Amino acid sequence: MADAADLLTYVRDIPDWPTPGIMFRDITPMLGDADAFARCVAALAALGGAAGGVDLVAGIEARGFILAAPVAHQLQAGFVPVRKHGKLPHETFSEAYSLEYGEAVLEIHTDAVLPGQRVLVVDDVLATGGTVAATTELIRRAGGDIGGVNVLIELSALRGRDRNPDLPIDSLLVM
Repeated sequence: MADAADLLTYVRDIPDWPTPGIMFRDITPMLGDADAFARCVAALAALGGAAGGVDLVAGIEARGFILAAPVAHQLQAGFVPVRKHGKLPHETFSEAYSLEYGEAVLEIHTDAVLPGQRVLVVDDVLATGGTVAATTELIRRAGGDIGGVNVLIELSALRGRDRNPDLPIDSLLVM
């Protein structure tokens, strides 16, 4: 497999989206290239958070779903969708959080993670760290253990890693 740094060539910058002042990192060019997508999934599955095996892979809505589900398949683990408020049909745990451009709420089903299960969190971008903090809080509330957090892109200037000092976070690309 080629160095993961070349995956950066498949990331497109979209200025002022979804709000003015935000530089959106669009990964759809990478998703549309079969080789780049396969390399991304394989690299995410090989990062440190997957070491020692995991029972579940949690993907954060929406682009985290796209990456986490094939990572779960590759690791022979189950998949847990972490959804925006009001999208899950069963009883949920909810967690409010802040992101670069507002506030939001994430949820998981109360039975999505069993006590003691080891969970790898996968997402596309680590920015301010609020989404990761909310997701790991939900997993812990359900009784799960955090195996790690693997992200495609870490925006280091936004210091999301600093907001989550207790988490093992691994990034394919740091910008």
